Amino acid sequence: MSRIILFNVTGQDKPGLTSGITSIMAEHGLEILDIGQSVIHDTLTWGILVRLLDEDASDPVLKELLFHFHKMDLQVRYQPVTESQYEDWVQAQGKDRYIVTLLSRCVTAEQVARVSGITAAHGLNIDRITRLSGRVPLDQNSADARACVEFSVRGTPEDLQRVRADFLQLSSEMDVDIGFQEDTIYRRTRRLVVFDMDSTLIEAEVIDELAIEAGVGEEVAAITEAAMRGELDFAGSFRKRLALLKGLDEAVLETVAARLKLTEGAERLIGSLKQLGYKTAIVSGGFTYFAEYLQQRLGIDYIHANTLEIVDGKVTGEAKGRIVDASRKAELLRELAEKEQCRLEQVIAVGDGANDLEMLAAAGLGVAFRAKPLVKQSARQSISTLGLDGILYLLGWRDTDLDALHH
Repeated sequence: MSRIILFNVTGQDKPGLTSGITSIMAEHGLEILDIGQSVIHDTLTWGILVRLLDEDASDPVLKELLFHFHKMDLQVRYQPVTESQYEDWVQAQGKDRYIVTLLSRCVTAEQVARVSGITAAHGLNIDRITRLSGRVPLDQNSADARACVEFSVRGTPEDLQRVRADFLQLSSEMDVDIGFQEDTIYRRTRRLVVFDMDSTLIEAEVIDELAIEAGVGEEVAAITEAAMRGELDFAGSFRKRLALLKGLDEAVLETVAARLKLTEGAERLIGSLKQLGYKTAIVSGGFTYFAEYLQQRLGIDYIHANTLEIVDGKVTGEAKGRIVDASRKAELLRELAEKEQCRLEQVIAVGDGANDLEMLAAAGLGVAFRAKPLVKQSARQSISTLGLDGILYLLGWRDTDLDALHH
């Protein structure tokens, strides 16, 4: 008869602990069924589930192990596991898995309590909690801080939309971002990231900046805001705003491009994606002149946007070719995925406006970035608290891994 035992060990972390313990187990021919460890502030928590093929030999093994734990100043708790309990545990591996990502400037106990409370309320069990953000100095300015904790959860909630809605409500109440996504193979094999440009990669709406130069800033800004909220048809509002720019001098484009400010985290995100081998694209309802400017500055692989018609050095108030509206954005995303020979599940889309919703829905991971309420409610993921580089946490990347890329 075999015997299954679960050991839980805690104590001060030091080199060679795992080697010493498992070497004793190896001498007695133990089989390891499960193993895991974590270290928090130099304190080790270590667990191992083992099977002794010869039950009669269990006492000598236990004595030797307990003596070793005592010698190494480790606290240990062990308990037998029946074969039926073990089989129940094995069967549980078929349950659905999800990743809950808590993003904040500073993670608090209340945030973790509320997040874990929602998972429990929907029948989801937390398997693992991991800090993805780096260690935070006590004197760090909270306005510049990034904090992220990832929860790996398992279960089959009755209503996934209700889970998402509860997390969205909590995000609003506590001024945090909470990602909730299936833990599938595609989450770890994303290959293409498609960005909106205006108010996503850059802080401004370029057409509004051009309108300021043309002396029609307030009028155009009001139309833009209504369009981004989904109150106006994008193509119609775009033509209306563009017509107001008629007669603008071509030289103004360079002036506006020079003052464009990148969104927080944009350079770190794009730089990391490039180092990790992702392809990047801008698919924008803005203008190719500015998309090309960002392409050169950030090293973007593909750009698709509207082309301003310019005659004799003046903007005519019209655009060349098909307008890049909501449906065109989704269409271009699919074309880029096909060009890169990747599945839509491997595509990430990022945008802020109502005209991005079709694109966000088509991608495997759609992220509403600092978006209007309508867009946040419709998108599966949203980030409003951190910068664009918060997306790296949704992909499961740790700060320590990413920092190593840039050194």
